[in-house]
Amino acid sequence: MTVPIRSHPAVPRRRREVFSLRTTALGFGLVALMVWGVALTFKAAVGSGAHPFGAVLVLLALLLLGTAAIRSNRLRRAARTVTLEATAAPAPVLPPTIGVPQAEDCADLDPLAFEDAVSDLCRRDGCSDVAVVGGAGDLGADVIATAPDGRRLVIQCKCYGAGHKVGSQDLQRFGGTCFAVHEAELAVVVTTSEYTEPALDYAAQCAILCFDGAALRAWDDGTGPAPWEHWPA
Repeated sequence: MTVPIRSHPAVPRRRREVFSLRTTALGFGLVALMVWGVALTFKAAVGSGAHPFGAVLVLLALLLLGTAAIRSNRLRRAARTVTLEATAAPAPVLPPTIGVPQAEDCADLDPLAFEDAVSDLCRRDGCSDVAVVGGAGDLGADVIATAPDGRRLVIQCKCYGAGHKVGSQDLQRFGGTCFAVHEAELAVVVTTSEYTEPALDYAAQCAILCFDGAALRAWDDGTGPAPWEHWPA
């Protein structure tokens, strides 16, 4: 049965606070302005004989205005930083696609072309000793390779149309030879189509990985894992 792809949540990085000369200068300037304004107001109040309560009100008003100005400046800096970080984020680099055949291509396609495309995917993603061995007397193996983690990889390729599912008999023939004859450490059936439920049940019992058309397309365009990444060594 096709193993679900697991994803790991990205760990957010803590953004380091950067010293801002502009914000610091603005803060000192507002403090100086408040002190100067309070002094003038207090002097005028004393000179006129008025109660100094008016100076206190002016001081509070200046404090509120200064705090609001500093907070607004910090918010603008934070928004600008977020915008710059989003703009500078590098786009993910995807591997070049091989262009594997799709289900609608299989009617007029030489089966060897599909096997060649699958072998090219294996080479692209780090397999070594890749060989296309399909044909008469292949005993179920179409592509044999050594996975990047060192395991022996045996693949059977089924280029079927959308209405033609891989059945349990296909899996049984492959299951009878992939381990005993080809000494597979990772046995995979790759198809452009889908699998019947009995085929998936048999594959689960025999530890055979079933790669359907959707998984194959994702492997090709780099948005999904390679077969050996489904079952880590």
